[in-house]
Formats: sequence, structure tokens, C-alpha cells
Amino acid sequence: MSDNFSQRHRPSEIRLKRAEKIVELDFEDGNTFQLPAELLRVESPSAEVQGHGPGQKKTVAGRRHVGIMDLEPVGNYAVRIKFDDLHDTGIFSWDYLYTLGEGKDEIWNEYLEELAEKGLSRDP
Repeated sequence: MSDNFSQRHRPSEIRLKRAEKIVELDFEDGNTFQLPAELLRVESPSAEVQGHGPGQKKTVAGRRHVGIMDLEPVGNYAVRIKFDDLHDTGIFSWDYLYTLGEGKDEIWNEYLEELAEKGLSRDP
């Protein structure tokens, strides 16, 4: 039987920096990423954000000041992030967090462009 939750990337350490609103991840391959709460919130892998199929992703506006209340381990393959806007349904796999870390600048710029195109703001 194969492990459906196998991950290519595993963190060796995860730090929640509440005051800075950042999750810092050290991965076993030596890469370290600092992911802002706002980016994590607007890119949540939850159905609320991603939808239930291709092309259904929603643009989440007004989250400039969102913080993280807690990180909750999910098995040995992911973490649930509890945001202070009470969103907590996204389960962030290690690979997804790694992908966000690697592509942070590009993902962020695409998000800002999407907000502008739709006349939305990061502010609440």
C-alpha cells in the first residue's frame, strides 16, 4: 500500500512569529522561507478559497492585517493554520508550503494584480 500523504519536502522546524505575522519554515534540504500571514490566508488551500474545481479560485480581499492565532499539526504531512479572522479550514501540506515559499514573490505579485483588476483592496 502506498502512502497517499507522502511529501517531497519536510520541514525540520516551524516557527510562528505572531508579532511579525509570519510563519518561518526550515526545510530538510536547507531552504528557509518566511511566509506572511496575509499570503497564507489569501492562498489557503481550503475550498472556501480554492473552490471545488479548476477555475473556481476566489480572490480574497481585505486581509492586510490578518494574523495567525495558532498552528495545529495534521498528521505528519501538514499543518492547519488558524487565522484571527476565524478562517481555519485550510490544511497546508508541507509541499504546498514549500511551493508558496519558492514562488512567494510571483504569487504575491499575481495576487496584487488580481486585486487591481477587480477593483479590490488589501485593506478591510
